[in-house]
Amino acid sequence: MIDPLGAIMSVMEESFDPEWGEAWNIRQVASSLSLANTHALLIAANGLTPTCVEDTAGFAMSRYAPGEEELLLVAVRPDYRRSGLGTRLLALLAEQARDRGAERIFLEMRQNNPAETVYRAAGFEPIGRRRSYYKVADGTRLDAITFALDL
Repeated sequence: MIDPLGAIMSVMEESFDPEWGEAWNIRQVASSLSLANTHALLIAANGLTPTCVEDTAGFAMSRYAPGEEELLLVAVRPDYRRSGLGTRLLALLAEQARDRGAERIFLEMRQNNPAETVYRAAGFEPIGRRRSYYKVADGTRLDAITFALDL
């Protein structure tokens, strides 16, 4: 069986640009995964479940609460971007969230995140904005946008 913590950290190290400070550290991921309502979804380059850490091309982590799911993190290794894996991850997440009883999935992202096009293509719609929520290394403030997908 694949180690989800190792797989997530391996993908995250390659996928999150340090400029934005969005990557979680191993302690944060491990703590979240230790909770029964947090779920990890791993995907290989072929769109199936990977058999080892090295085969993991992407992941999604979410947290379930009655009636809803929150997408905590999602990433695809740079070499596999624009291959449909992000869209596949979001579709699988929606299916699993629905199976857990969720009626809606939420996510929050910084305003200039290029993944917005993937989220919108998957049916996520903006429902809120937190002005100047994120502060980046150069002191610039960016809005946080909350999106939702009705299942």
